[in-house]
Amino acid sequence: MAAGATRVFVSHLAGVAVFDPNGDQVGRVRDVVVMLRVRGRPPRVLGLVVEVASRRQIFLPMTRVTGVESGQVITPGVVNMRRFEQRPTETLVLGELLDRRVRLATDESGSPAETPAAAARSAAGEAPSVEVTVLDVSMTQLPSRRDWEIDKVFVRRGKGGALRRRGETLTVDWSVVSGFSLAEEGQGAENLVATFEQLRPADLANVLHHLSPKRRGEVAAALDDDRLADVLEELPDDDQVEILGKLEEERAADVLEAMDPDDAADLLAELPPEEQERLLTLMRPQDAAGVRRLLSYEERTAGGLMTTEPIVLRPDATVADALARIRHPDLSPALAAQVYVCRPPDDTPTGKYLGLVHFQRLLREPPFTLLASIVDTDLQPLGPDTGLPSVTSFLATYNMISAPVVDDSGSLLGAVTVDDVLDHLLPDDWRETALYDAAEDGPGGAGGRTGVPGGR
Repeated sequence: MAAGATRVFVSHLAGVAVFDPNGDQVGRVRDVVVMLRVRGRPPRVLGLVVEVASRRQIFLPMTRVTGVESGQVITPGVVNMRRFEQRPTETLVLGELLDRRVRLATDESGSPAETPAAAARSAAGEAPSVEVTVLDVSMTQLPSRRDWEIDKVFVRRGKGGALRRRGETLTVDWSVVSGFSLAEEGQGAENLVATFEQLRPADLANVLHHLSPKRRGEVAAALDDDRLADVLEELPDDDQVEILGKLEEERAADVLEAMDPDDAADLLAELPPEEQERLLTLMRPQDAAGVRRLLSYEERTAGGLMTTEPIVLRPDATVADALARIRHPDLSPALAAQVYVCRPPDDTPTGKYLGLVHFQRLLREPPFTLLASIVDTDLQPLGPDTGLPSVTSFLATYNMISAPVVDDSGSLLGAVTVDDVLDHLLPDDWRETALYDAAEDGPGGAGGRTGVPGGR
């Protein structure tokens, strides 16, 4: 938004920081709440959905917004920290209006109509109109300086009628567009996905969790396999099962392949046996084999907790080889903390497990040093049937963030990481709790509930 202007496109607000008058950050904008009105009247902007500590979403009324400028939102310090719950009369702009197909009223030449009356005739089928896709909407501050409303719609025109070229975009008045209040199947989600492209997987999971089931499925369909896999790993079990169930089976198998094996196994364990087997059959044999091994162990054991894809190197590999593997961007920090030295074969289950080398040790040695000369053989590995309490004690006793899991024959099966252990130490619904209610201590001091002015 230009300096001093009173209009801002809503997609530009996504992720914008919200500050109190003292300059302390309250949270970040995740959506805009509006109330649609009849007869082409511009919707009234009710407020902002703001994500605060621990991913709680609260409602910030526009009457409590004192400034929207320079890439930030300013609000008085007293806000209502109660979790946001959408009401039936409310519409989320980013969550429900973007990517929607609506009708744009036109004149006989195909140019956008200029009056609400023309739009009304088009909506009734009495005047020309063309189908357009909503890319964005803008909101403007009214002269009262307290109220905001949606005034413009940024659209892309579809084929047919007056279209001169595919992909033509234009900004039109809200009053000449109709169809926002109609239910729509297959809305698509490309522009919503683009709006939240920079979010971390855990934050995008939070956005998905708060969408309607229909919209959640559309967003999942628009994400690529790797991105969707990362997001699924951060969602509660019921959301994971719901989203996976809406995908075609071939794509569901592709997404499972892109997930960490232990997370894929946890998700498959929530499905009926026949569906579980169908998806495993569609997966690549190598990926399916690792997941099947994990499913064969009890859930709260080292075998059930581990990942089957740690960093495995041979004893004749060098420090330089190990550091090159650790640099891989897809590795989690826990798995990159150490490498496991084994005789061939290198894939789990490996040949004889020899020991491990910690990341810090690798940084202290010359690049040409062989791993065989610096391998740590003192630490006894875990067996696959080791229970969760013993795994936890092991990590705590030796200050480890991951530990090797070795079978009776001495082959490395995988590695248990501290994040896997935490997943099972926390309550079963901890992800959903974090998405809903975990942030009682929000901005403003102990207890988090800094007051109720501005509540709905």
